[in-house]
Amino acid sequence: MPLSIRDIQAPIAAEMETFEQKFRQFMKSEVMLLDQIMNYIVRRKGKQLRPMFVFLTAGVCGSITESTHRGAALIELLHTATLVHDDVVDDSNYRRSFFSINALWKNKIAVLVGDYLLARGLLLSVDNNEHALLKIVSTAVREISEGELLQIEKARRLDITEEIYYEIIRQKTASLISACCAVGARSVGATEDVVETARMFGEKVGIAFQIKDDLFDYGEMEVGKPLGIDIKEKKMTLPLIYALNHAGWTEKRRMINIVKNESENPKRVAEVIDFVKKSGGIQYATTVMTRYVDEARALLFSLPESVYRTSLEQLVQYTIERSK
Repeated sequence: MPLSIRDIQAPIAAEMETFEQKFRQFMKSEVMLLDQIMNYIVRRKGKQLRPMFVFLTAGVCGSITESTHRGAALIELLHTATLVHDDVVDDSNYRRSFFSINALWKNKIAVLVGDYLLARGLLLSVDNNEHALLKIVSTAVREISEGELLQIEKARRLDITEEIYYEIIRQKTASLISACCAVGARSVGATEDVVETARMFGEKVGIAFQIKDDLFDYGEMEVGKPLGIDIKEKKMTLPLIYALNHAGWTEKRRMINIVKNESENPKRVAEVIDFVKKSGGIQYATTVMTRYVDEARALLFSLPESVYRTSLEQLVQYTIERSK
């Protein structure tokens, strides 16, 4: 039976509980409307994988400190700000089955809430002289924005190579998990080499995590996001890139035309899914994902053995075995 998040969290259960209380305090505001929205954000939090990466990496590299708590809060504040802004950009009414902020309070308020969360994160760092942590997290936010824009630019022409695909997901997804791990290591005073090992570990995990997400699009799991949603959104995922690279010219043009012009038609989307499966795109993406996981494990095992390291290894396994 696969491990649950609660099992994996065991070594940091007390820290996570304390963190939740502290995070609620960080989110408080004197403005009633803002406080109401902050309460809504705190209530609909997900599995909290990001703070777990911060605390577990800190545990592997030293003793968890107040600085670790601030680092985890900084990641959550800045990441939540990007999600709130994302929902406005995507005109999305839902996030994790909850109404998005813009759906409930409209775009203007959502944009201002995102700005408020960014400011809270910046002040939390500056007021506590956490400049090193702020640099790590701000770099990740910059990369997330660059990755999103690079993907938008490439989606117009659907000319993504595997190399560009890795660059997009490294920036869009992996940069945040690598920041979590680097923040955890830095917060306990680890050496530059150890911080870099933690960062690289997080990057490999993040890339594997995104490839796993790509595979959901092809119905490789029973549950998860709706089938073919990436194709409908004209997102070039690894299985599709591989399939297009190994197709004849005529078939390639036809598939690109479906993605570009007929992705609203379920019958046509099913054709693309079938094309990807027959071309070996699923197996290829699974092999690449496994390679990144193995590389992440090798980096993790270069750090001292502990209950925290065991939990981090389990957390990696959880991220690639998840069903949604």
